Amino acid sequence: MTCEIQNIAKAYPSPSGQEPLVILDDISLSLNKGESAAIVGPSGSGKTTLLHIAAGLEAPDAGRVLIDGNDISGLNENELAFTRNRKIGVVFQRHGLLPQCTLLENVLIPTLPYQNRRERDLLRQRAMNMLDRLGLSKRLGHFPSQLSGGECQRAALARALINCPSLLCADEPTGSLDNESAIEMGRLLREVNKEEQTALILVTHSEKLAAEMDRILELRNGKLNAGK
Repeated sequence: MTCEIQNIAKAYPSPSGQEPLVILDDISLSLNKGESAAIVGPSGSGKTTLLHIAAGLEAPDAGRVLIDGNDISGLNENELAFTRNRKIGVVFQRHGLLPQCTLLENVLIPTLPYQNRRERDLLRQRAMNMLDRLGLSKRLGHFPSQLSGGECQRAALARALINCPSLLCADEPTGSLDNESAIEMGRLLREVNKEEQTALILVTHSEKLAAEMDRILELRNGKLNAGK
């Protein structure tokens, strides 16, 4: 399995000092290369928390996350940062591009830890090829302020994929886009999921986007169940 989420639990302290608020209760999910799963559910149900745990951005109270068979839950800070950089790509609702960097520079940011010149040259070529694939070959030297929201989000997708991650996590990636850009972003997510053979976990409120994934799973009352 590319990604295995095993018996994850997460709770937050109650502001009134009562019983902790259980967000995730014994959640398990497995994905192979090229598989995708949409996580749907009401606002506040814990979808983003689950995605953050899968991406190594937040620690669970119990359970573990395995990427390519390696448990990331017990890694120290440096090991986890290395694993996130090489194995996990994340796309958020807001693109998060650095305003002072060009589109190409933004995409190449995750490659900065690479010291080998040949590796960096290959990754630069990969970035240019990917941006061409995403329809952005004429925007390489543009800054985020000069791009549309859809273009920025496509660049964020390229940045998430630049290091060939095993797992791609997308948190409401079309939530800030107009309808046309959202449709295009959904199509690209599905295509790169198959072409790059990365496992994809997608959090979305869009029924249309969720329906394009291999599986739809609903998170409600702390439990993850097969969706409609």
